[in-house]
Amino acid sequence: MNDLSLFLPCAAGVEDFLAQEVHALTGRVGQELLTLRGGVRVRADWREAMKLNLHSRLAQRVLIELAHAPYRNENDLYAIASGVAWEIWFTPKQTFKIETTAQHSPLTSLNFATLRIKDAIADRFRAKANGVRPSIETQWPDARVFAHLATDQCTLYIDTSGEPLFKRGWRQDKGDAPLKETLAAAMLAASGWWNPETGELASQALYDPCCGSGTIAIEAAQIARGIAAGSLRRFGFEKLLPFQAHVWSGLKAEAAAAARAEAPSAIFGSDVSHRMVDFAERNAERAGVAEAVQFRGGDALQRMPPAESGVIVLNPPYGERIEVGGVAAAGSKGGGREEAQTEDGGEFFVQLASHWKKNYAGWTAWVLTPDLQLPKRMRLKESRRVPMWNGPIECRLFRFDMVAGSARSRV
Repeated sequence: MNDLSLFLPCAAGVEDFLAQEVHALTGRVGQELLTLRGGVRVRADWREAMKLNLHSRLAQRVLIELAHAPYRNENDLYAIASGVAWEIWFTPKQTFKIETTAQHSPLTSLNFATLRIKDAIADRFRAKANGVRPSIETQWPDARVFAHLATDQCTLYIDTSGEPLFKRGWRQDKGDAPLKETLAAAMLAASGWWNPETGELASQALYDPCCGSGTIAIEAAQIARGIAAGSLRRFGFEKLLPFQAHVWSGLKAEAAAAARAEAPSAIFGSDVSHRMVDFAERNAERAGVAEAVQFRGGDALQRMPPAESGVIVLNPPYGERIEVGGVAAAGSKGGGREEAQTEDGGEFFVQLASHWKKNYAGWTAWVLTPDLQLPKRMRLKESRRVPMWNGPIECRLFRFDMVAGSARSRV
C-alpha cells in the first residue's frame, strides 16, 4: 500500500487547480503527479489516499487504479477483472457495486460489460473462499468498483471515497439545483481569492449576492478557518481491508489541530429569498463557520457593498427563466421576486451591472454562467474568462473589474 496509482476526477476546467492542491497535500512532483483531462493522476501511499479524501476541495473522488489493459470484447474484460486481487480490498461477506463509464468504446452494451466484470469478481472470490462470493448492493455497497472503457483500453479502479466528495456533510437545507461544493471551491481558486497550492487567501472581503443556501460563502469560510473539507463525513475506505483506525484518527487529529479559531478574511452572503438565507445560516452552523460568515436578506439589485472593496463570486440562477428582485414585487409570488422582462434574464443582468458600476467601484466580480454573451448582455467588458463545467453544462467564469463610471463595453 506504499505505491498506489491514484486518479482524482474533477470537473472539466478544474484540472490545474486540482494538481496544485494535490501537490500541496502530498508533495508529489514530476512524473508522480500528472495533470490529465478530467482529473489528476498521482503516485501515493494509502495514508495519502486517506489524506486526499479528508482535505481535497476540488476532487470528485479518490480512485485507486488496479488494472489497465487493452481489450476488444467482453471476454477480455472478464480476464482483466479476474487478474485483480480483489480479496486484498474487501471480503466475500461484504457487498460491492460496479459503475461503468465509456468513451468511444466499441462495445454495444455497457450493461453486459458491467455484468462480465461482476462475474469475474464473483468467480474469483468463489474460487478463493470455498464457494462464498460477495453480493451486489446498488444503494449502499461496502466497496465500489469503477470501470472505464476507452477505445481499446480498460481501466479498473476501487473507490476510496464512498459518497462523492462534494458531499461535505453540512448541507441539509438546500434550494433548487444547488451549486456543488467542489465547483464553489474551483470558483474561489480561479478568482485568486484562494490559492490551493499555498493555502493563501486574498486579504479582500468575499461576497456572494445570490448566495442561495450559502455554498460559496460557506466553502470560503471553511477554507479561511482551515477546516478540512471532509471533516464532517464518512468515507468508503473505512470499510476496505487496508483501513487502520489509528492512522485515520491521527489524520483527523492533525486536521482538527490545524483549524483556525477565526477567519482572517471577511465573508458575506445575501439572497433576495429570506427562506434561502435561513437555509444558509443553518448550513453554516453545521459547517462550523456560523461566526465566520455574515448572511443577510436583500435584493442583489439594491444591496450595498458590505465592505469598501473586495471580490464578488456568484453563480446567478440560469435556465428557462431568471427571476429578478425588486421592491415592486415584494408582495408577489416567490417571496419578493418577479419575472425578468426577458426570458433569459437580460434585464436582470443589465440592472445588476448598472448597480455594480454605480456602487461597487474597486470591487472585482467573478460570474459563472453558461451564457457566453453575458458580458455583452451586461454591457461590461470582461478582463478574463475561465472555461469551467457545471456538471454537463459548459460555462465560463467571467471577471469584471468595477471602475467608477465604467463606460459601456463596445463589443
